Amino acid sequence: MPPAKKRTRSYDSAKIRAAVLAQFGNVREAVVGLTAEQLALPTALGDWTVRELVSHLAMAVESVNRTIELSAELSTQQPATTPVTTSIPTAFTPVLPLLRWPFVTADLAPDISRDVKAVAASASPDELFERTAGRIAALLPATPDDRVITTRVGAMRLGDFLVTRTVELIVHTNDLNRAVAGLGVPYDRQALAACTRLLADALAVKAPGASTEVRIPPYAVVQCVEGPRHTRGTPPNVVETDPLTWIRLATGRTTWREALDAAHVSASGERADLGGLLPLMR
Repeated sequence: MPPAKKRTRSYDSAKIRAAVLAQFGNVREAVVGLTAEQLALPTALGDWTVRELVSHLAMAVESVNRTIELSAELSTQQPATTPVTTSIPTAFTPVLPLLRWPFVTADLAPDISRDVKAVAASASPDELFERTAGRIAALLPATPDDRVITTRVGAMRLGDFLVTRTVELIVHTNDLNRAVAGLGVPYDRQALAACTRLLADALAVKAPGASTEVRIPPYAVVQCVEGPRHTRGTPPNVVETDPLTWIRLATGRTTWREALDAAHVSASGERADLGGLLPLMR
């Protein structure tokens, strides 16, 4: 299990909230125009069709609504002395740090896939997005970032959970764009930045050190990998790539060798091979 002792980057609450809503809006606008034939297209995500992928994008934001509602409901029911073993978040409940989130999602894939298929069969994409948009507009503004909520991976602070939503939205927007030729759903700049930074910081958690500098302009620079620490001048081990390539590498959408062969990554130095560290999550 990767160590989690890296200091967590701070994120601007207003920007993250706006980014989640903006990227959700970008996807919603594109989904309205999808035909039945396009919704039936395959994706690179196992047996998911575009319809199921789109449903998952709506669910990524609907999960914010559900956790807010659940936390509000439980807070009114919770007794003054709740046992620590309960699933209801309390002051004593261990809260999952943001940088642990990328490493604890893989085991959820079967449950998520089951839920996605059920939701996709229950309503049209337009209905899902309209319902989710109305609910988050009512719920999110009244809920503070420090509210502890119950998620699939355990208790998290709402502010941290919203940062993870930028990853879900950006990664799966990219999946959607690759599945539907010419769709071109835009990437909100703040959402893309937050997604890139969280996954870059996750690499530094997985491979702590300062011998290699990973550059993902214009959003992130991190140092990682054990070895001689670089202090000045040009680092001896440098990796550089663009945000979308980095996100595809970090989530297993492309391999290190494929990115190198396509010249989407430059890597120099004996400790600049990140192939053995990727992907970080799937």
